[in-house]
Amino acid sequence: MSMSMSDTPKMGPIEWALLLILSILWGGAFFFSKVALGELPPFTVVLARVSLAALALFVFLAATGRVVPRGRAVWTAFFGMALLNNIVPFGLIFLAQTAIPSGLASILNATTPIFSILIAHRLTADERMTRAKLTGVGLGLAGVAVLMGGNAFVSDAPPLWALLACLGAALSYGFASVYGRRFRRMGVEPVVVAFGQLACATLLAIPIAAAVDAPWTLPAPGPATLAALAGLALLSTALAYVLFFRILAVGGATNSSLVTLLIPVSAILLGTLVLNERLTANHFAGMALIALGLLVIDGRMLRLVRSQPPAGGRA
Repeated sequence: MSMSMSDTPKMGPIEWALLLILSILWGGAFFFSKVALGELPPFTVVLARVSLAALALFVFLAATGRVVPRGRAVWTAFFGMALLNNIVPFGLIFLAQTAIPSGLASILNATTPIFSILIAHRLTADERMTRAKLTGVGLGLAGVAVLMGGNAFVSDAPPLWALLACLGAALSYGFASVYGRRFRRMGVEPVVVAFGQLACATLLAIPIAAAVDAPWTLPAPGPATLAALAGLALLSTALAYVLFFRILAVGGATNSSLVTLLIPVSAILLGTLVLNERLTANHFAGMALIALGLLVIDGRMLRLVRSQPPAGGRA
């Protein structure tokens, strides 16, 4: 059901500040992972991210008196969420970042709401496609086409497999957004879901990292890599989840979704200023189309235009 301007929950200065901080934390995840991948293989980075974040959230839940449910059904759901929201997307993004800039990975990740809409339209009865959503999806897909189509004209273009891996991660996040709806019916608090999925992701990541990376045979990582892992797990995962659910509780899903538009900005800035990454014109053109599509899907810009009085009219 669409939400009118008056129905959209209001966010105060604190929530808007938290939204900006969250975008920096999630944008920083691409930076932190790029640094860590300089010394460690992808699935070892995945394991470090989910295990450290799960430990941090466990401490948070204990400190705030929250109880983690023990039923088989909810833990089965946690494992499903861990696969769709952590193992598959983290693994694909980190693999891709071994070959493409962190800023480009963040742009492709911004297509997640587009996939979420397409999947929800097919798999749910109450999140059907609307004209605005269809227009936004079309603009977003055009942005992806522009972004990837530029490869045909650039000799040192990023490999196609890495771009497709990032889109595969966004697709997995889209399925996770629909799959995660079941936790509300189960009465599980979102931050508890975050811990449960990260704990299960840790159990899933251990055998994968052991089989693929054999991390015990790797040289000890340096201080920069350890700091990046800490930032990735504690700031960009554990703290980010806590902030996101605070914003979601106060501002609602519509307002909290705006973070998707801001993540590439911080990721690109960090990649450019610190890692000396460079993006091409088609990357920025694709990002502009994807951002425009997300704004159309969000709907508030169109509602704002419609609410303006005609020229010469009275306010």
